[in-house]
Amino acid sequence: MSPRIDYTKVSPAGAKALGGVYGHVLQSGLEPELVNLVYLRVSQINGCAYCLDMHTRDLLKQGVAIEKLALLQAWREGGRLFSERERAALAWAETVTQVAQTGVPDDAFQAASAVFGEKELVDLTIAIGLMNAYNRLAISFRNPPGAARAAAG
Repeated sequence: MSPRIDYTKVSPAGAKALGGVYGHVLQSGLEPELVNLVYLRVSQINGCAYCLDMHTRDLLKQGVAIEKLALLQAWREGGRLFSERERAALAWAETVTQVAQTGVPDDAFQAASAVFGEKELVDLTIAIGLMNAYNRLAISFRNPPGAARAAAG
């Protein structure tokens, strides 16, 4: 797979704008591990190799156990490996990412609202939207994952 367009060079202002949203999420008060788990789960749903590679590496650097990463796609069966906040964030990430299929039903909103305050839920949804945007850029323009670039030498 060869890259199509280097979107960060072609539209540096657009990349910078997304970076500003990323900066907002970083300072939002949401736990960095929770945000990276959400980023990774969204990227799994969308099949974005570039982001899967990057966020897996980020979580490993944060000290997240490999068992947790291995079970992320099946987090519902992961039991106490995932905290209540993580489970709520992952469920919300899935329904928001798959909005065309789910319509983000009231029960999903109520479940997320039971765990997250209003600002947290808005910021979490911003993070989910941001990762969906990054996934679409990386997939559309064939941004290769770091591991593939390293293997190519």
